Amino acid sequence: MAKEELPGVLILDVGGTHGVLENLAALLRKHFHLITMKEFLENKEEMSKKIQSVFVFECRPTIDQELLESLPNLKVIGNSGVGVDHLDLKMISSFGVKVTNTPHAVADPTADIGMALMLASARRLVEGNVLNFPGYSLLL
Repeated sequence: MAKEELPGVLILDVGGTHGVLENLAALLRKHFHLITMKEFLENKEEMSKKIQSVFVFECRPTIDQELLESLPNLKVIGNSGVGVDHLDLKMISSFGVKVTNTPHAVADPTADIGMALMLASARRLVEGNVLNFPGYSLLL
């Protein structure tokens, strides 16, 4: 599919402090024409017609009524995280837009850390480490 035939997806940016990670952007490019928020704001009239999806990464871009009103062909908002607390689902659905997320993306790592913390607590791992290496406690 040619770049122009792919549906447009609005993202904050690629890379940088809050932009989509490079490897994730590469995956998105296989299925979408990436449009950054800067490109969108510089040419709203043309870009707004191309955007069918918004990819929210680290709660950005912010989805508000003004943005939704400026995207007449928007069909879906994809959130890269587990929760959707930062999205006004009622307002978004009033525009006929669907919301997706990745509910199980961090289930295993979260369970691993939970188990590690319980084991460290039960075995008093941190206290034992400080007793064996007193100078190390300054780094904790």
